[in-house]
Amino acid sequence: ASLATGPRQNNSIFYEIRTYDIKPSKMKEFVEMVNKYFHLRTAHSELVGFWSAELGAMNKVVHVWKYDNFAHRTAVRHALANDKDWQGKFLSPALPLIEKQHNEVAYLVPWCQLGKPPKEGGVYEWVTFQMKPGGPALWGEAFQAAINAHINTGYTKLIGVFHTEYGLLNTVHVIWWNESPDHRAAGRHSAHEDARVVAAVRDSVRFLESQQNVLLIPLQCSPLK
Repeated sequence: ASLATGPRQNNSIFYEIRTYDIKPSKMKEFVEMVNKYFHLRTAHSELVGFWSAELGAMNKVVHVWKYDNFAHRTAVRHALANDKDWQGKFLSPALPLIEKQHNEVAYLVPWCQLGKPPKEGGVYEWVTFQMKPGGPALWGEAFQAAINAHINTGYTKLIGVFHTEYGLLNTVHVIWWNESPDHRAAGRHSAHEDARVVAAVRDSVRFLESQQNVLLIPLQCSPLK
């Protein structure tokens, strides 16, 4: 039953995933503005992480916010709309630098707690899986087995597994941490030769529609570094 609906049965905490496409000529300016003024935003609610894409996408940033419930998010959005410092110093100057904004609401899957890297530095891998319709009741067990098979190889650190509630449904975002891109590449090579990983992945891909990987670098303001 826990695989069927997820942790929102037991608590109301959810995560808002925001993805912004930045104008190519304005990426440096946008990052500088975030580093200088984003404390005005984090004064209102908890930032989980803020990254820029290095590989797999270009001129893109991803940030994740934690909310206690939807009333909490509504109160935060109202406060931000009335925060003159935030509006004047960051939001108004930043909006012309952004080409497109996208947001999703997601829950941590019931078998995953939000993790932290063993040390600062390193890189994050953001993997988006589009699963077949039916939800975790259909594909949850096989997907969990595939994730655990990669964890057990020891080359990578799981940060979080998120299942969408608003946005494109049956989407799962998985965040991994690795010491470096080369360390990740070596680990993946070994995993592909591990019979346990191969078997678990073969079982889970029966439910997979598509997959996208992006290598992310944390920004200065990101709690996950």
